[in-house]
Amino acid sequence: MMFRPFKKILVANRGEIACRIIQSAKDRGFDTVAVVSEADAQARHARMADQVVLIGPAPVGQSYLDANRIIDAARRSGADAVHPGYGFLSERAEFAEACIDAGLVFIGPRPDAIRAMGDKSESKRRMIAAGVPCIPGYEGEDETDARLIEAAIAIGYPMMVKASAGGGGRGIRLVAKAEDLASAIISCRSEAKNAFGDDRLLLERAVIEPRHVEIQVFGDTHGQIIHLGERDCSVQRRHQKVVEEAPSPAVDAALRARMGAAAVKAAQAIDYVGAGTVEFLLDSNGEFYFLEMNTRLQVEHPVTEMITGLDLVGLQLDVAAGKPLPIAQEDVRLKGHSIEVRLYAEDPDQNFMPQTGTLAAWKPADDIRTDHGLMPGATISPFYDSMIAKVIAWGNDREEARRRLVRGLKDTRALGVVTNRAFLLRILEDEEFVNGEATTGFIQRRFGETEDGARASDDLLALAAILAAQLNDQDWQPSVWMNYPVKLECKGTQHELHVAREGSAWRIKSENGSVSLILDQSEPGVARWSSDGVMRRTPYLVDSDAVWLDVGDTIWLLKDITYAPPASNSDALGGDLRAPMVGTVSAIRVQEGDRVTRGDVIMVIEAMKMEHNILATIDGVVSSIACVVGTQVANKAHLALIEADAA
Repeated sequence: MMFRPFKKILVANRGEIACRIIQSAKDRGFDTVAVVSEADAQARHARMADQVVLIGPAPVGQSYLDANRIIDAARRSGADAVHPGYGFLSERAEFAEACIDAGLVFIGPRPDAIRAMGDKSESKRRMIAAGVPCIPGYEGEDETDARLIEAAIAIGYPMMVKASAGGGGRGIRLVAKAEDLASAIISCRSEAKNAFGDDRLLLERAVIEPRHVEIQVFGDTHGQIIHLGERDCSVQRRHQKVVEEAPSPAVDAALRARMGAAAVKAAQAIDYVGAGTVEFLLDSNGEFYFLEMNTRLQVEHPVTEMITGLDLVGLQLDVAAGKPLPIAQEDVRLKGHSIEVRLYAEDPDQNFMPQTGTLAAWKPADDIRTDHGLMPGATISPFYDSMIAKVIAWGNDREEARRRLVRGLKDTRALGVVTNRAFLLRILEDEEFVNGEATTGFIQRRFGETEDGARASDDLLALAAILAAQLNDQDWQPSVWMNYPVKLECKGTQHELHVAREGSAWRIKSENGSVSLILDQSEPGVARWSSDGVMRRTPYLVDSDAVWLDVGDTIWLLKDITYAPPASNSDALGGDLRAPMVGTVSAIRVQEGDRVTRGDVIMVIEAMKMEHNILATIDGVVSSIACVVGTQVANKAHLALIEADAA
């Protein structure tokens, strides 16, 4: 029997979801086991668990994706159940089967259900047979490039090319015209092969600017399947969710009943057991179409918990132990509204480039829910997803939930690594989102170029200059400081300042004049300061080469370049290509001696489960390449040199 009582749960995951599962398991009296890679040996989920098993080095394929290591860890720790969380091995039928064969309870659906819905082509065929509304497309077994190109003629444009085994927004391309299809197929196959080990594809007619609305379903071993309402996940970038809420502002009671019934029908078609999510696209006419079914807990499950009052992880444990669901469909009640945002270690102003480094200052807001796996001083590595936390608020209505989330985000301290916090605040305060009108095209339409154009005020530059000066000269004598030089760079602009002490105040001179500040640093990591008679409170972090200032709606990163060496000639010419983050070289598109044009793809770096093209910055000839496919490169590592064409 797959579903039976158990005592000790091994959590085959990491980060915030591992912490979430461990907490619910402990609340219900279970013993817990964490597995960790070498990079996670001191992680929060390891500290929370009763036992910890090291399963390998940091590269994900040698640790959290190695089913044999996970099952061996269960054997060594005495665990009799495995919870996969989401991502990693959670939707691999072979892993579920291996757990069962090892005598373990797999806290998830049956392997045949995972297999049926994990293949997008097969799942769509099943849904069509079950009478669930589906998008017209091609999901046939012949998935050669030639057959896909032929099928596209009947489907029409625009269309989506999608990885059959895909998820998380990877392996998806929107194709607007026929001449772009071949290249989209090539790039989708490559990304799908790298991300999922499976390069099969399907085609679907594109539904332009829909809502992305999903239904939470739950089934038990006694034949009952219910739904717990919907979540709206329309705010996305690169097909990856950024903001989720429940209920959807576009769904009324009648539509909820129709979508819920269709989701239950989908789950019944595969005799589903456990937590699952049926995802739909909702068009402007109120028609909805099956997108996919995720046979696991979703990242955004907290918003459903907040409006239903249910512990979804706890329900998973009950169902896996063979217990019936404690509620029937008519018992489900939705109360209030909840919104969740995903806090990513990424730079929205640099095309959402993933960021790595040390999160030296971390403190979640006190009065709202934050799901995270972080400790102060945690290392954000390149090996895993760039999402570092989820921030969730509940309110009696949508506007109250939105306001509380804005306040909570501003009170969330995350300094030392660039995050998307300011971008999330811009989303939450955008008029279209406030009005509940956002569709899947919202971010691209409203933000496009994500640089907000703001500049640091003279007051903030002055505060940063004082903090940088104190670090640069730790033996300083304030009474004798006169004209101490500091050079800062903020968003590509350099600022030369001079710091002096005048009694109890500071005087900072710059190209824009001078600013006088009164500064109180009695609270660690917080500057209380005034330049105009109004005292402000600004959390800050000073590291070896930068000052971070958290002013609520924005976190300013001011690089201290006071003692930085001048740029090299190759830097100035723009031909020295360097890695924008820590990662692995997955492809090199050129050879030494090739002539390239500005914008050509030189190589591809994979980091945090995403591919990033390294582009030529000038016209010229590739004179040298400093790496090969498979090389792990550090941030700012030299990759290649392009010699510019003669003027």
